[in-house]
Amino acid sequence: MKLSRRELIAKSLVLAAGTLPGGSLLAQPASQSVVETAQGRVRGSIAPNGVHVFKGMRYAGSSAGVLRFMPPTAPPRWAGIQDALEYGDQSPQARSSLAAAQAMSDDCLRINVWTPGADGAKRPVMLWFHGGGFEAGAGSIPLYDGTRMARRGDVVVATINHRLNVFGNCYLGGVLGDDFAQSGNVGYLDLIASMRWVKENIARFGGDPDNVMIYGQSGGGRKVSLCYAGRDAQGLFHKGVVQSGSHLKVQTTERANELTEQLLKELGIAANDARKLQTIDVETLSAAQRKVIAAAGARFSPVLDGRTFTAHPFLPDAPAISNHLPMMLGTTRTELTNQMGRVPGIFEMNEAQAKERLKGFLGEADIDEAYRIFQASRPQANPSEVFFTIASARGYVRDQTIMAEQRVKAGGAGKTYVYRLMWRQPVEGGRRVSQHSLDLPFMFDNVAAVPHMTGPETEATRAMVDTMANSWIAFARTGNPNNPSVPAWAPYDLERRNTMLFDVPSTAVDDPHQSERLFMARYPSQQDGGNALHRQSMD
Repeated sequence: MKLSRRELIAKSLVLAAGTLPGGSLLAQPASQSVVETAQGRVRGSIAPNGVHVFKGMRYAGSSAGVLRFMPPTAPPRWAGIQDALEYGDQSPQARSSLAAAQAMSDDCLRINVWTPGADGAKRPVMLWFHGGGFEAGAGSIPLYDGTRMARRGDVVVATINHRLNVFGNCYLGGVLGDDFAQSGNVGYLDLIASMRWVKENIARFGGDPDNVMIYGQSGGGRKVSLCYAGRDAQGLFHKGVVQSGSHLKVQTTERANELTEQLLKELGIAANDARKLQTIDVETLSAAQRKVIAAAGARFSPVLDGRTFTAHPFLPDAPAISNHLPMMLGTTRTELTNQMGRVPGIFEMNEAQAKERLKGFLGEADIDEAYRIFQASRPQANPSEVFFTIASARGYVRDQTIMAEQRVKAGGAGKTYVYRLMWRQPVEGGRRVSQHSLDLPFMFDNVAAVPHMTGPETEATRAMVDTMANSWIAFARTGNPNNPSVPAWAPYDLERRNTMLFDVPSTAVDDPHQSERLFMARYPSQQDGGNALHRQSMD
């Protein structure tokens, strides 16, 4: 059949449009999507719910070889189309439940994006920093899959991998001088590089580079905390959520130098030959750092190096450079039923045993008073639950309270919203109450990924997803988490201390568990001791 001139022109325009920058190639199969980034074209997939998925893209160059311990470099450019169909490598780490299934290497600076459409719609951007302290984790574990959240909220979700442990936080400035002045913080600088990539590229994926929320849980919350304090991060994000990870202080150079000295000693390397650390294979370096950590009782983590960070993030004051940005932060009720739940007999303690174990968290003279106050908050609790509530309040909740108070004292336009996850998970007879990481399946709308935490999907889990996922989406969109799924939620202040208690149903309460808060106010941050209290008590 012969086409008319008008039909020929129309067909040629369709084919040409398939190669236009910034959109999907129309000539590609319907299950694929191609986007033109600033570095080159990438091909992603399209999920059954219509969400476009791009995995394993480079937001910076490789950090292997002579670039190990150095600040991240610009991402490479390429011709043609690169597949973004599989997750990239993760930072070298111990193979644990925190690690993803992918390979481990120095070439791990990758970003994954989920978007309802690569269409220039200027959607809110939710950039996730994974948990695992500063030593483990990856942005590619199934629980962090952004498919459902992108569709639920009409938002763009992104997750990243970055350098961890000795690869991201080995301070060499003390032995190698100015060239390595920031080596103790390159894992943090990777976060900055990812945000710069988002600023440059996310509009091509249907996101708004001027409306970026960074958020993270546990170690991810600590990374968000650092971004509020870091000068390099300013202007790259517009709001943040700190979930069970308020990071108030960073490691001193003295402590960091001690770890480096022990690492060199373990590897038989003289201080003036420390550059050899850049050439040692990943497995040998990883094994050496594990031995150093075990002996020192400290971990490789961000450093007060005088360049990247010139002051601790939130002590003695909240950073003035970010007090115009809103923040949401909170904890679960019994965080430590996760980390300490494998200790033999810990769920079967009597009162005397619970009080004995509390000596690792409180002054001995305070233990009877603490037990009485915290048991009064939930009279039905057995001694193990009372212990976990006290221990979690001493560590996670106390640090979260300090951070919120510091934010309020600093003034500024940025509102602070505080929450506490109270829902009792039904698995294991409910003995874990509300463990560390229980927020993840709800605010990611991925309950099916962790039935060992939430049990099967029920009306209760659906209600928890609605309240938490919708609150995170609302905060990403406007900097205010209020939405029809939750009661009115007021910003935190030092008079009302309004706090959202996520449960079925959720309630917004002024100064919940006030007697517990007043008791813990006598204690400083657990970070004054240089290491998490629950880790010390388990050593």
